[in-house]
Amino acid sequence: MIVRKHLHGALPLFFLCFALFSGTTLASSEAPAATPTAASSSPSESLEKRIKDFNRDLAELVILQDKAVGEDKLAMQLQMFQKNEELRTLISQAIKGKSTDAKFLIAQVNQQQKYSKGGIKYLTERSTKLSEEISNANSEDKFALLSDYSEARKYLDSLYEEQSRNIDWLKKLDALDPTVQKNFDKDIIRRTEQLAANIEYLKQQLSADNAQLSVAPESEKAAIQLRKLITQRRMDITTTSLRTMIEMADEEGIPSAEYKRLYFEVTGSVTQDLLSTDVIFAIIKTWSSKFGNWFIENAPQHIFQLFVFLVILLVARQIANITRRVVKHAVATKNFKLSMLMQEFFISMSGKAVWFIGILIALSQIGLNLTPILTGFGIAGVIIGFALQDTLSNFAAGMMLLIYRPFDVGDFVSAGGVEGKVSHMSLVNTTIKTFDNQIIIVPNSKIWGDVIKNVTHERVRRVDMVFGCSYSDDVEKVEKVLTDIVMNHPSVLRAPEPVIKLHVLNSSSLDFIVRPWVKTDDYWDVYWDVTREVKIRFDKEGISIPFPQQDVHLHMASSDIPPLPKNEL
Repeated sequence: MIVRKHLHGALPLFFLCFALFSGTTLASSEAPAATPTAASSSPSESLEKRIKDFNRDLAELVILQDKAVGEDKLAMQLQMFQKNEELRTLISQAIKGKSTDAKFLIAQVNQQQKYSKGGIKYLTERSTKLSEEISNANSEDKFALLSDYSEARKYLDSLYEEQSRNIDWLKKLDALDPTVQKNFDKDIIRRTEQLAANIEYLKQQLSADNAQLSVAPESEKAAIQLRKLITQRRMDITTTSLRTMIEMADEEGIPSAEYKRLYFEVTGSVTQDLLSTDVIFAIIKTWSSKFGNWFIENAPQHIFQLFVFLVILLVARQIANITRRVVKHAVATKNFKLSMLMQEFFISMSGKAVWFIGILIALSQIGLNLTPILTGFGIAGVIIGFALQDTLSNFAAGMMLLIYRPFDVGDFVSAGGVEGKVSHMSLVNTTIKTFDNQIIIVPNSKIWGDVIKNVTHERVRRVDMVFGCSYSDDVEKVEKVLTDIVMNHPSVLRAPEPVIKLHVLNSSSLDFIVRPWVKTDDYWDVYWDVTREVKIRFDKEGISIPFPQQDVHLHMASSDIPPLPKNEL
């Protein structure tokens, strides 16, 4: 139940004062004067006493507020409202506890039922009166009346919810008259139908305002927009009340699929209950009915419109192909400096965008209302979005890869646990071809969420090699041979200069580092050529290439140790 504790100065609480007056008079006549109770009184007796005390306090507040004026009167009315809310909380606790006298609780609930009925009657009449005043008032006064109208409707919704709670209490106390339940269901159905009719009327007003805005001169648009704003405000108030009544109808088991459909069409709000089978069927049924009526009324134009529809699609397809070619030529220019992945993305998206716009234009030419279709796409998009979360994650990762460009088509990369050459990339995955000609398709989210190593991104690379020689070899001679080998290779760059240095005095060798710079495409050719030439030249120059070895020294044991006895052998 929604508890509303904010009172508006323009909304008098006459109905609450009258109801409380009649109720507390009865309560005070039935309850004896308060007497001190024993400290050992049971919890049920204590709760019953508190309920009687609240009734007595409310009766006193009714008397005091009758004598008060101005702000004091409003303050007492607020206090009365809060007291009654606290009283309802105590009644709820007593019903749950099942220890308080049932007749006493039934009398309290019936009294609350009387409050709700009186309040509903008063606020219904006041809402109707305010609605008429809004229609007849000038623009300046309408907003003030709308505030009072909104407040009255909020309290009316709250009282319907309290009445529903009262009936639920009577069910728990086995004191519910079937006639009361039946009448309450009728009230819910009647008010829900009234709200739905009001919404349909307000929809027509908004549609008329939109039509007038499209053709009205500038001097009249301000007045039309103001009228539309007021109508939209009334629509918001009415749909809020309709939502409350739909929830109550569901609780009472009253069919509400049609009202949910109307609520969905007006607000576009998607909730769990709106995705039920009955509601979806009602929406589809409504759309189908509208489409059938539209087709019958416009049958003479359908053939021509269908012809125009097909022509526009054919033209859009040709324009899409032309757009792809133009964009392909444009993004390939050196001025843009776009990667191959980004070029393919722009080419693909440009054609699809033109094609999509062409479809929308074609649909509009046959007179099809795109709003329900786009709304349906929105619902389907939400459902598909939940079902394809991983795919959307890959899509987002693909966009990041296109923006930051960590690699391009043809680059050798190590990404997502895979090494190879980038063959192709889409917005959801990347195709990598390994050196042994395997095709591996890696999701973009796995690539973007891991370390990316682009081996061939730079124009030049350094080849890191290590060669060892024996400790007995001449260090200067070895450096000269290595330098000669590297400098004589045609693919080794002169700048930056190669680095050839004695690096480590290892356990069994002197290790030299050899680091020439080469073009990226020549990396492996230089690596393999230099390694082969080092072996050949070292053999010619008498330079040994050591391998790991160990010297084992054997020492003979002393002969003074006596031999073991035969029986111990």
